[in-house]
Amino acid sequence: MRAAPIPVAISVLSLVAFLAACSAQAEAPPSARSTAPVIVPGRPGEAARTISPSEAATIVAAPSANAVDVKYVQDMVVHHRQALDMAVLAPSRARSATLKGLASRIQDAQGPEIQFMTSWLQRQGQRVPDHHARHEGMPGMATPEQMESLKAASGEEFDRLFLQLMIAHHQGAISMSQRVFIGGSHITIQELAADVTATQSAEIRRMLAMQEEM
Repeated sequence: MRAAPIPVAISVLSLVAFLAACSAQAEAPPSARSTAPVIVPGRPGEAARTISPSEAATIVAAPSANAVDVKYVQDMVVHHRQALDMAVLAPSRARSATLKGLASRIQDAQGPEIQFMTSWLQRQGQRVPDHHARHEGMPGMATPEQMESLKAASGEEFDRLFLQLMIAHHQGAISMSQRVFIGGSHITIQELAADVTATQSAEIRRMLAMQEEM
């Protein structure tokens, strides 16, 4: 399986760095602002576009979350919870020490992210999904049958199935995160999406290498 979305992480991180730079420029005196045009990466398959510094400042200064931001966070809470449900099985079922270490890092990263996203939704006055919320159509989510198979597996069989499911799961999270850069408006959530993309892209590369060694 190839991690097709990984190259997108470069554009995503470039955009976040650009947004942060624009934010700093927005706080500077008018005389210090650059008048040079800014190039914004296009959507997948589309060319980049050029905008003025004033337009860039407007993107950065968006004061509130929109429906895309809220849905992303709500869906990602559910998505992360399943990743933790998978990772918590590794200590007692996995054979590979490397895989156990990866599962531990997934818990260490995604547990705090769930807490952050839950608090953010509450501050926005938005619904926090139930733990067993429906997730039909959500990219990368394992089916109930696949989760049962993972729970029943052990040793090399568990390792193989865990890598297969978690790679697809991470690819789904990256796909979801890209939508925020297309339609979202809240800089904090864009930064979260960039972090999810970078972290999980790196983990996909590790898991693909582990698959090759099996």
